[in-house]
Amino acid sequence: MTFEYAPAPESRAVVDIAPSYGLFIDGEFREAAAGKVFKTLSPSTEEVLSEVAQADAADVEAAVKAARKAFSGWSALPGAERAKYLFRIARIIQERSRELAVLETLDNGKPIRETRDTDLPLVAAHFFYYAGWADKLDHAGYGADPRPLGVAGQVIPWNFPLLMLAWKIAPALATGNTVVLKPAETTPLSALFFADICRQAGLPKGVVNIITGDGAAGAALVEHPDVNKVAFTGSTAVGKAIARKVAGTNKKLTLELGGKGANIVFDDAPLDQAVEGIVNGIFFNQGQVCCAGSRLLVQESVAEEVLDALKRRLGTLRLGDPLDKNTDIGAINSAEQLARIRALADAGEAEGAERWSPACELPSSGYWFAPTLFTGVTQAHRVAREEIFGPVLSVLTFRTPDEAVEKANNTPYGLSAGVWTEKGSRILWMADQLRAGIVWANTFNKFDPASPFGGYKESGFGREGGRHGLEAYLDV
Repeated sequence: MTFEYAPAPESRAVVDIAPSYGLFIDGEFREAAAGKVFKTLSPSTEEVLSEVAQADAADVEAAVKAARKAFSGWSALPGAERAKYLFRIARIIQERSRELAVLETLDNGKPIRETRDTDLPLVAAHFFYYAGWADKLDHAGYGADPRPLGVAGQVIPWNFPLLMLAWKIAPALATGNTVVLKPAETTPLSALFFADICRQAGLPKGVVNIITGDGAAGAALVEHPDVNKVAFTGSTAVGKAIARKVAGTNKKLTLELGGKGANIVFDDAPLDQAVEGIVNGIFFNQGQVCCAGSRLLVQESVAEEVLDALKRRLGTLRLGDPLDKNTDIGAINSAEQLARIRALADAGEAEGAERWSPACELPSSGYWFAPTLFTGVTQAHRVAREEIFGPVLSVLTFRTPDEAVEKANNTPYGLSAGVWTEKGSRILWMADQLRAGIVWANTFNKFDPASPFGGYKESGFGREGGRHGLEAYLDV
């Protein structure tokens, strides 16, 4: 007998979303200079959640000016005093974690169990971690008296809105910089709630400024002459454009861009554990993860066994209401992203790969895509070369470790990889051969604020997290 899961919805009542939000500049919310607004939608229902101010160059100028004014006082504070603010922010995030998790799920579309159990604990952990560094910068390995850069302009994506905010703001504040941050156009709400947390923590005015808007607002921030540091997480195409804009200036730049991570399963791997790692690697956050394990490389001798087990496991995934605690697969973030996923999946079929999805009923409203895998994939297929940024897995096979390395590295990206084997020596050898910024061994998508994260090649440069994440915000 098969038992059905009863709905287990998380209440929306814990979140009070205002009908409209302004820009957060110099410690206060204000309307955009031009008075323009845009709507933010819930991807799972397409309902309008709120109206948000649309920043332009004049608003960027005001935000950078406020950050510059606040910099002298903030950077002059002893590290231990800055740490107190960061600790306070971390504790408030913990206290408001349920509220923030529900908000993130509504605005982004990811399942509540991910925002509740992964995103929010990591957000608080990053602020706690960098609070600990604030009074120890002399011992970070960057000289006896490392100095902050000044104003940091930060542009973050929509797949992990609050976590990417923490990755950037926490080290910037710990090192004495002030911040102007622009969240993604489709997911502005958690950043605006964070602005309220900054006020609740008593953070001095102008230290953190939040401007909302489209790509034009982000471009104005990147190009502003009084910004000393640019940090961007997003697509490789936009990252290249930013690099061209910053070239020839004295701005410090870090880029965390796209990926096409290889998840490599050897014949001696613990296969049940590997299947769980494969599912987590590509279907976590609907595959909208830059370091997703979107290419599965399986040793030929166990390929059939792994695929059978993987298909059985995909048949148990639950797709639907992101606020239901039973949900495994939530909504795609936007209509634009859904169209891209569909186009690339259709290209995979047109090029001869075999497409498979479990029986799956999609909701009638919102943006949805069933978990999908492709077999019969070659390295020439677009689904094996291009970042899909959705719940789509391409399966390839290999015979020898050398072939696995060659196929894994045959990509313009170099952000992540996973290795599944019982041989420790093979794990170390593979990690040394793979051109990826992070290599997981017998796990996938595990993050820790003390561990650096970043890529090679078209996956960007610079590191976020850990001691290494301090360097990007210091004059060294």
